[in-house]
Amino acid sequence: MEAVIFMGLQASGKSSFYKERFFFTHVRISLDLLRTRNRERRLLVVCLETQQPFVIDNTNPTREERAKYIEAAQKAGYSVMGYYFRSTAEECLTRNLQRTNRVPEVGILGTARKLQRPSLDEGFDQLRYIRLTETGFVVEEWNDEV
Repeated sequence: MEAVIFMGLQASGKSSFYKERFFFTHVRISLDLLRTRNRERRLLVVCLETQQPFVIDNTNPTREERAKYIEAAQKAGYSVMGYYFRSTAEECLTRNLQRTNRVPEVGILGTARKLQRPSLDEGFDQLRYIRLTETGFVVEEWNDEV
């Protein structure tokens, strides 16, 4: 089974990438949809108990925030894949203006200040970079030195 953890600023393309790549194969666990940590935790438990592949579609900016998902997935025998969405705050603020449900600017800037680049030593089995270009998503190999 596979657990996928997205990491990146609001408006960096995480939900669109989910729809493009994982919609038919993985349950989407998102605070934007579920609204409370309790609901999120309950859906995660159901996925783990039923061996359902899932995607954590949140900003997950810090090691601490990612750790709870990584630990739970590993204990349940899942492989853990991380996708780090490379975007600047400026790019995300511009994309945010085109959204129907805009994120307050302060939210994007606050997440940008907290955002920590992930590392394989957090427990990820694999990591990939994701860039959103004018022609779509580009998936790039991980490089710890970038």
